[in-house]
Amino acid sequence: MKISNLFLMLLMFTAVNTSQAQNSEKSLDDTERLNVSVWIPEQDDLPEGAKQNLENKLLQIATNNGLSGTGGSRFIVTANMIVTSKDITPTAPPMEAYNIDVTFYIGDGVDGTKFASYTTSVKGVGRNQTKAMNSAFQNIKTDNPKYQSFIATGKKKIIEYYNTRCDFLIKEAQTLASQNRFEEAMFKLSGVPEVCKECYDKCLDAVAPMYQAHIDRACQMKLNEANNIWAANQSVEAANRAGEILSTIEPNATCFNEVKLLASKIADRVKDVDGREWKYILKDQTQRSEMIEAYRAIGVAYGNGQPESITYNVRGWW
Repeated sequence: MKISNLFLMLLMFTAVNTSQAQNSEKSLDDTERLNVSVWIPEQDDLPEGAKQNLENKLLQIATNNGLSGTGGSRFIVTANMIVTSKDITPTAPPMEAYNIDVTFYIGDGVDGTKFASYTTSVKGVGRNQTKAMNSAFQNIKTDNPKYQSFIATGKKKIIEYYNTRCDFLIKEAQTLASQNRFEEAMFKLSGVPEVCKECYDKCLDAVAPMYQAHIDRACQMKLNEANNIWAANQSVEAANRAGEILSTIEPNATCFNEVKLLASKIADRVKDVDGREWKYILKDQTQRSEMIEAYRAIGVAYGNGQPESITYNVRGWW
């Protein structure tokens, strides 16, 4: 009986530990929300046509291993290639044959800290340099399980960065917001991944007043513009121009009551002049979940609007 009880306890212990391990793995899966920039620097031996091919492979490796790769991040996944040999094949026509070592890196592209690297060797043949290199890059197997370990190391370092520098990030964003650089401030905070639960929640709390100030400022500017258009000429055409502006104003803005009042005046005037209902409709009240998506959208839009020719700090990485 005692043996049976002991055996049962061991089974229960094993089940608990298995469950904990599964929960831990599920928690790790949350890092799929991490965003990085996929970036290939200019290299003398890398033609532009082949560079794009290598960048596409790099993006596939990133997305296959839980990184969004949407860009605008200080964290980068990059690559450097070294031609180890180049030969001309004894064929008709002659072809160029390349052996290339490609090393992938993940790290902080702002302060220049390398997190992890992995090297693979590939071969390619083509009628010219670009085609030979593209042939070689096609042989990069993006589902290679060794990339998982390489990316996982980088993920942990990125999460560690957010966890240890959260208060500093928020302070930086608040400084930007105080300069009316709201989009940039929200971009900085919206990049914090949900897996960093405590920092993510802090950033949501910090970004809310920035978003409010942003929409309040935009509301007043758009309301003034619409008022000026309507005051200058109370025609159907002016009504429609003003309506286009008013329909873009966020309903949570503090001046939205004034927006509704102006919209009502315009609608009444259009009814009197044209005998038709005014076609412009104001936005509905925004819920919290929609506001969170709005924070992210503003941040993403700001990031997408940055110059593509960003140069990151990779000194000493290769």
